[in-house]
Amino acid sequence: MPLVPPYIESLRPYEAGRTIESVRKQYGLSHIAKLASNENPLGVSPKAVEAMVKVAGGLNIYPNGGLDLREVLASAYDVKVENVIAGGGSEGIMSNIIRAFLCDEDEVLTTEAAFIGFQVLAKSRGVTYRTVPYRDWGYDLPALAGQINANTKIIYLANPNNPTGAIFTRHQFDEFYKHVPERVLIILDEAYFEYAKDNPRYPDSMHYRYDNVITLRTFSKVYGLAGARIGYGFAHEELIRNLLKVKLPFEPSSTAQAAGIAALADPEFLHRSLELNARGLRYLTEGLTDLGLTVVPSQANFVMTVLPTGQDASRVFEELLAQGVVVRPLKAFGLPHCLRISTGTDDDNRLCVEALKRSYAANLGASHTG
Repeated sequence: MPLVPPYIESLRPYEAGRTIESVRKQYGLSHIAKLASNENPLGVSPKAVEAMVKVAGGLNIYPNGGLDLREVLASAYDVKVENVIAGGGSEGIMSNIIRAFLCDEDEVLTTEAAFIGFQVLAKSRGVTYRTVPYRDWGYDLPALAGQINANTKIIYLANPNNPTGAIFTRHQFDEFYKHVPERVLIILDEAYFEYAKDNPRYPDSMHYRYDNVITLRTFSKVYGLAGARIGYGFAHEELIRNLLKVKLPFEPSSTAQAAGIAALADPEFLHRSLELNARGLRYLTEGLTDLGLTVVPSQANFVMTVLPTGQDASRVFEELLAQGVVVRPLKAFGLPHCLRISTGTDDDNRLCVEALKRSYAANLGASHTG
């Protein structure tokens, strides 16, 4: 018997985007525009930093498993504490869902090229992992509904979707839900919820408190706390009760919890972050479209561009790196011909578009006209 199960042996670990320091060292550049990891270019809420410093003196004491944050969220969303879980980012809770609810004969159903973090977690359980292709770069909910079978246990839906930025609408979700048996868990990953919530067509899952729906959200994106690792989820108390059995007992950390609570109490930082992002989405979408690139309409804090081939995508990625612009190639997601570009500061967005003009227009443009 092999020491490592084949379904683990065949996995590739999650690979984060290039760091600023690694690109700086490689190319000897002074300024790097890191537009690869969907981070908040404004940084962190000052209130969150202040709260982390305040609790740092008590780091010799074990944290309370996120209870304080759960109480704040329960009050804010008018649910019971028993309906809320907190963890190490939304992926930490995702991992607990995989551990708590999947048995060997169960199957997971989602879209092709789903969020890479979920792909790795689900496949690490060794169960059957089934997908349907995108429709218009978003979830094809009718096709997913048609693939539900007796072994389907978890359906994963990200809305907005990472890496494409597309959403499915209230009407589409309502129609889809009619076909989902009560025994099937739906994970609604709303990591980018804040960017889409004002869209009247967006189905905020807190208006769908179905017993078999687990909502996941994070502080890593618009709240700028990616380095703190803090996320949360809402679900029926029976689901939360079982998730609490398998989560690490002292997760999240005291500092992460304090930062999350303080970030929720800083609407001014949230507003500025959303304003900057909306401006960045417009600028990047227009700039890439003017170059003749295909840009998927996005409701998140990034845009995805579709290049003719995987070779084109790799070359543009490398040429942008050499100019100090870090974007995200999507080969690991299952989209080798696509690049994902996070919104940055106004200056970094300009730097990105100018770099694309130099690399894409000079290289691909020449090959198309030659």
